[in-house]
Amino acid sequence: MTHPRFLRAARVTAAGLALGTLLLTGCSANPGGAGKAPAADVSALLTIPREDMATFDNNFNPFAPTVNPLVQQAIYEPLLVFNPAKGDTTPWLATAWDVAKDGRSITFTLRDRVKWSDGQGFTAADVAYTFQLQKKLKGGFDYLKSVTADGKNKVVFTFAKPWSPALYDVGQLPIVPQHVWSKISDPAKDPNTKPVGTGPYTEVDGFQSQSYVLKKNPQYWQPEKQKIAGIKMLAMSGNDAANLAAVNGDVDWAPQYMPNIEKTYVSKDKEHRHYWFPPTGAMINWQLNTTKAPFNDPQVRKALSMAVDREQVAKIGMSGYAQPADCTGLSGNYSTWKDQDLAAGCTWTKLNVDEANKALDAAGYPKGADGKRTLKNGKPFEFKISVGATSSDWLSVANVISQNLQAVGVTAKVDSPDWASVVSGYEQGTFDSGIVWSANDPSPYKYFDTIMGTDTVKPVGTKTTDNYHRFGDPKADTLLSQFAAAGDDAAQKSLAKKLQAEYNDAAPVVPLFSGPEWGAYTDAHFTGWPTEANPYATLSVRSATTVLVLTNLEPRK
Repeated sequence: MTHPRFLRAARVTAAGLALGTLLLTGCSANPGGAGKAPAADVSALLTIPREDMATFDNNFNPFAPTVNPLVQQAIYEPLLVFNPAKGDTTPWLATAWDVAKDGRSITFTLRDRVKWSDGQGFTAADVAYTFQLQKKLKGGFDYLKSVTADGKNKVVFTFAKPWSPALYDVGQLPIVPQHVWSKISDPAKDPNTKPVGTGPYTEVDGFQSQSYVLKKNPQYWQPEKQKIAGIKMLAMSGNDAANLAAVNGDVDWAPQYMPNIEKTYVSKDKEHRHYWFPPTGAMINWQLNTTKAPFNDPQVRKALSMAVDREQVAKIGMSGYAQPADCTGLSGNYSTWKDQDLAAGCTWTKLNVDEANKALDAAGYPKGADGKRTLKNGKPFEFKISVGATSSDWLSVANVISQNLQAVGVTAKVDSPDWASVVSGYEQGTFDSGIVWSANDPSPYKYFDTIMGTDTVKPVGTKTTDNYHRFGDPKADTLLSQFAAAGDDAAQKSLAKKLQAEYNDAAPVVPLFSGPEWGAYTDAHFTGWPTEANPYATLSVRSATTVLVLTNLEPRK
C-alpha cells in the first residue's frame, strides 16, 4: 500500500460487506472481463480502491486530519504540477511565474476564465486567502512574509528571506474558494459535504460509508479533458482486499503494493493489465525516536543500522521492487544530487553484524549470559517497531528488521495496531520506532530539512507532521539556510553534498530503501495511462500528478 508520508495523512484484510459480496460472486464493477475490450462506454466510472480506509466519512474538507481520496487531486487544484517521473512542471491554475532575482518573492500569473464549480470566478484573492487559512489551520510556510493579490490575476508571494525551495512548496498547495470558506464558522471541523472546487470531478454523488462517486465539474476550465463520466472510490481495509479487487477485475486503477505482480495480476490478462513503478526521490526510513535513550546516541543508531540486511528487506518486504539505501539518504530521481564518492564509502548502511556488536559493546550496552543486551539502567534493550496492521509490505519489512536485530542481542517487537494509532504515536512523539516515507520534492532540500532541520523539531506531546524522530542538527541548519538562499544549480549541488556528509556523520534516521511509486492499471475500459514510455505523470492517486491522469484518460474506443 501507500503509507504515511512524513505525514500528510494516515495510510491503512478483508473488504467491507457490500464489496465483499461483489468479489465473492466474481462480478465486475465495470463491464467486460479479462481479455475483453468492450466498445467505449461513456457512462463508465473509473473505479479506484483505497486500501487504507475501511470506511469513508462524509467529509470533503481538504484541511481535515485524514483527507478523503481525491479531494486534493480531483476537487481542488494547485497553481502548478511537478512530475517527478519526468522532472518537468506543468502550469495549472497559474500560467506563468516570475522568481525575483534576490529570491525573496515569486509572482504567479493566474489562468483566465477559470470558474469554481458553483459558477463564481476564480481570482487571486482565492489564492491569498487559501494560504492565510492554511497557516491558521495547519501551520507551516514559516518563511512566507505575505501573500497578496495584485489585481484579479496576479499573486505575489513575499518571503522573509531568500527561499529557493518555495516555488514547488507554494505552487502545489490546492486552492480553495474564499467566497465559500470565509463564511464557514469552523473551517477546521466543517465536513464540507458539498465541495466547491476548480477540479475536473467535484460533484459528490451516492455517498456511502464504503463507496462514493465524483462526477464532472459542470464549470471545468478544460471540458474537453473530462472524457470519463466520473470516478468511483471503494473503501477497503488493507492491501489484500484491494489486490483481490484488482485481480478480479473490479477496479481500473490499483495504486497499492502488490506482491509478485506479474504472476498475481498481469498474467490474468496480459493484453490489458500493466504496471509501472517509477523511482521517486522518497526514501523509506526506519525512524528511531531520538527523544528516548538509547536512540539519542548516533553510535547506537549506526550500530542498529549495520545489523539490518537491506537486501533481505528489499527482497522479502518489497518483493525486490525497491533498491537498498545508502548513507547519503538520497535515492531514485535524486541521482544527479547524490555524492557518488560518499556513497561508495558508506559503512553504517551496509550489513556488518560484527561491527554492529562491537559498536554496541563500546557504547555501553553489554550482552548478558543469555546473549541479550541491556540498557545502561539495567533494563532489557528492547523496543517496538510500529506499523499499521493492514500494511502487509511494511509489516514484512518490520519483521525482517526484528529478526536481524536478534543477531546483535536486541529485541524489537513489531507493534501493529491500526494506522490511526500508529500515526498518533508518530505525531505526538510517544512511539519507539517506525517506518516512514520521506519528503519528495524536486530538490533534496525538504528531505534534509524534515530529517535534520531544527525548525521541524517539535517537543514530545506537540503534534508534528514532519520530523517524527525529533532530531535537529545546527550544522545542518546552516547548510539548509545557505541552500535556500542559493540561486544557482551549482551552488545547491555543492551544498547538497555537504548535507549528505552531515547526514552520514549524524545518522539522524536509518534509511532502508528507495520509495517506488506503486501503480497498476487495466486499459480494458480506459486508455491514456502514463507509462515508462510516456511518463507524463506517475500512477499515484495521491500526488499532484493525479489530476494529469484524470484529464488524460478516456473510454476505450
